Amino acid sequence: MVVGVLQRERGFTYIGVLVLVALMGVALAASGQIWHTTQKREKERELLFIGEEFRVALARYASYTPAKTRRAPLTLEELLQDPRHPGIQRYLRKIYVDPMTGTTEWGLIKGPAGEIYGVHSLSADEPLKKSNFARAERSFEGAEKYSEWVFMQARN
Repeated sequence: MVVGVLQRERGFTYIGVLVLVALMGVALAASGQIWHTTQKREKERELLFIGEEFRVALARYASYTPAKTRRAPLTLEELLQDPRHPGIQRYLRKIYVDPMTGTTEWGLIKGPAGEIYGVHSLSADEPLKKSNFARAERSFEGAEKYSEWVFMQARN
């Protein structure tokens, strides 16, 4: 009689453990989704920061143009060391890694002579951020993918 009661209790304990494991799985899945969203938002903030760095570097390159030379670089490397000046003139410290793709390859907005006027991510992922951008980034509102976030130099 005692043996029969213990066997029934083992069955309830087993079901209880199964329910506990299932609940833990649901909780881990939910926390994984929250972690993924948080990581994506952080990457978006980093992309906006890096894009602003490129925007400022392109504007500085244009404003420090010696007479009768082009006002935009032909390569991003020219922002690291301006070949138009005899001394060292830098507008960026490094070519940043695109946080969305993980590479230093950027989409380039080029002029008719191949000069670079802007950069954008090559990612086709959909952004989480759709509104409430800074003034310089208002054109990003409603963008369907990160590659539509184009960081252009300010035209004078």
